[in-house]
Amino acid sequence: MCSPRKALWLLLLACACAQAQTEAAPAASAAAAAASAAPAASAASAAASTPTREQVQEAVERVRADPLLGHTEVQKTLHEKKRDAAPRPDSGDWSWLRRLGEIMMWVGRALRVLIWVVGALVVAYGVFRIGRWMRARGAMEPRVRAALPSHVQNLDIRPESLPDDIGAAAAAQWQRGEQRAALSLLYRGALSRLVHVHALPIRAASTEGECLALAGQRLDAPRANFFGRLVGVWLPAVYGARMPESTQALNLCREFDLQLAPAAVAQETA
Repeated sequence: MCSPRKALWLLLLACACAQAQTEAAPAASAAAAAASAAPAASAASAAASTPTREQVQEAVERVRADPLLGHTEVQKTLHEKKRDAAPRPDSGDWSWLRRLGEIMMWVGRALRVLIWVVGALVVAYGVFRIGRWMRARGAMEPRVRAALPSHVQNLDIRPESLPDDIGAAAAAQWQRGEQRAALSLLYRGALSRLVHVHALPIRAASTEGECLALAGQRLDAPRANFFGRLVGVWLPAVYGARMPESTQALNLCREFDLQLAPAAVAQETA
């Protein structure tokens, strides 16, 4: 690009040329009219339309003499200087804090999930341990066993009040003629074994019929059948004074320990 001063001079030169052409217009018209007459006249007219060096110099001098165009004028303008956008000094700090916040959020979610998982495992383990403890103990608290009766009606059923071999002792009494005592010993011994060995809920006021019903519910068929035969002999003897035959009574004596074994034998069998 050229400077403003050079552009001004070029503009003045163009104006001077235009003025020279204007002054030479009559000559150009005459040359055009003469062109129809002869080619030589056309060439002369064309040469005459071009301004001469003197004419151009004279136009330049007139421009220089003009007070409005013959000086240099300097103008100053303000404009905004473009600069590259510089990052904020603390932009790096904000990005670091944002990343830290994202990490903390992720850690928080992971901790919540971990707490739920650990809590579920602790609860499951606690339920498992409580279940095992309850199965081992039989209940959450040991039940107080009801006091066992020492007598049923007026019959003493304490184990220490009975001989070790009840069947043999009852058979000996029967053979000595102590028939009522032998049947009483068999019935007392049967009640004692049912209460202390087989854990039947017989109470002090239980009747023979109630004891027979409990034996039918809690004992197996052979033991329940044996106790039923014993009660069937005991009731006529104690209330009707009708004694059974010797063979029937001695059979009950022999079967007693087989059907109603003592506590030690019952535990070994179980």
